[in-house]
Amino acid sequence: MKDLAAQVQELMDREAIRDCLYRYCRGIDRADEAALRSSYWPDATDRHGPYSGPVEGFIDWAKRVWATGPRNIHVVSNILITFTGPEGAEVESYFTAHQRGAGPDGVVRQVMLIGRYCDRFEKRGSEWRVASRTVVYDWAEDQPVPEGTEAEHFGPRQPIGGSHPQDPVYHIGAPAPAQEGRA
Repeated sequence: MKDLAAQVQELMDREAIRDCLYRYCRGIDRADEAALRSSYWPDATDRHGPYSGPVEGFIDWAKRVWATGPRNIHVVSNILITFTGPEGAEVESYFTAHQRGAGPDGVVRQVMLIGRYCDRFEKRGSEWRVASRTVVYDWAEDQPVPEGTEAEHFGPRQPIGGSHPQDPVYHIGAPAPAQEGRA
């Protein structure tokens, strides 16, 4: 049985890995390059749909997609962490991704993807990040693109999520703007 210090360290390592996965989701969904980069080691690799290679190429690909103004939501769950030593872990995380945006042909499409991130994590110093990722797709469903504008879709449900740095998550703690109809 592990001693208390080893158990506490393992719990801290598990939470650091989960936080890294959540930073990835924020980075990819909010077009936050710094958050996205912070989830990978600079020498990491990513096999991600049509892209396979160094993480820098994946980030460049994501930046081109972000330039089209997509709407993305990634949710991770069922995070299974198997430590391979004090500085390594194999991590399987289920994801659901809802994506809407223009493709290279300019046509807006919407898709729901479900799959798994099969990651090799490494701990360097005190930090855990992805060293190698393979995205496994278990479900892909094309969906109809809603007609109308974002304002029509969301109506009074405000604020609407957006990209870095405008999204409200980057202003937590800032004074809230005055709202109409409130005294």
